[in-house]
Amino acid sequence: MPPAVAPILEVDVEHPSPRHIARAVEVLEKGGIIAYPTDTYYGIGCDLNAKKAIERLYQLKGRDKKKPLSLLCPDLSDVARYAHVSNFAYRAMKGLTPGAFTFILEATRLVPEVMMTKQKQVGLRVPDAALPRELAKALGRPLITTSATHTDGTVLSDARDIKAALGHGLELILDGGVTLNEPSTVVSLVGDALEILRQGKGRLEA
Repeated sequence: MPPAVAPILEVDVEHPSPRHIARAVEVLEKGGIIAYPTDTYYGIGCDLNAKKAIERLYQLKGRDKKKPLSLLCPDLSDVARYAHVSNFAYRAMKGLTPGAFTFILEATRLVPEVMMTKQKQVGLRVPDAALPRELAKALGRPLITTSATHTDGTVLSDARDIKAALGHGLELILDGGVTLNEPSTVVSLVGDALEILRQGKGRLEA
C-alpha cells in the first residue's frame, strides 16, 4: 500500500544522482508506483513485472484497460526485446531516439497481455531525458509508463500538483521542476510503414 501522502524527492533530470536512482528503483522493485519528469510530460509508472502495480496504475488514471500503457526503455537494444524490430523500424528509430516519440510495433512474448492492443501491438519510448532512461536501466527492464494527469485529462506539470492529485496512489514523486511540455509524438512503424498517429513534441523531418 502507498503511504498516505507520497514523499517528494528533488532530482536532476539530466544528471540524476545514483543515490536517487537507487531509491526509486527500490520502490519500483517492491511493487510501488512513482512519478518522474521526462522530456515530455511528467510520467507515472511501475515495474513491468509488477502486476498489482499495473492494476493500481489503471485505477489511479481512471483509464480504460482497452487503452494499453506504454513501455519506457533505456535504449534501442531493449526495445528489440519487447517488440519485433525490422531493419526499416530500426533505421527509423535510430534517428529518432532518444527523443520525444512513442513507437507502435508488434509485441514479443515478453510483453504482458494487458500492455498490448487487440492487434498484439505495443507502444515503446526511449525518452530524451536521462533520468527515466537511468531508472529503466537500473531496474533491468522497462517501466510501464503513462502521463501524469487528472482523471479528466488535465496535465499535471509540477510535482506538488501531482502530490495533491495523485499522491494517495503513489509511493514516491521525483521532482525535476515545472515541466511545461507537449506529449510525445506517436509513430506507427507496423508493416514497415511510418505513420504519425499523434503529433506531439517530437518532430519528423520531411
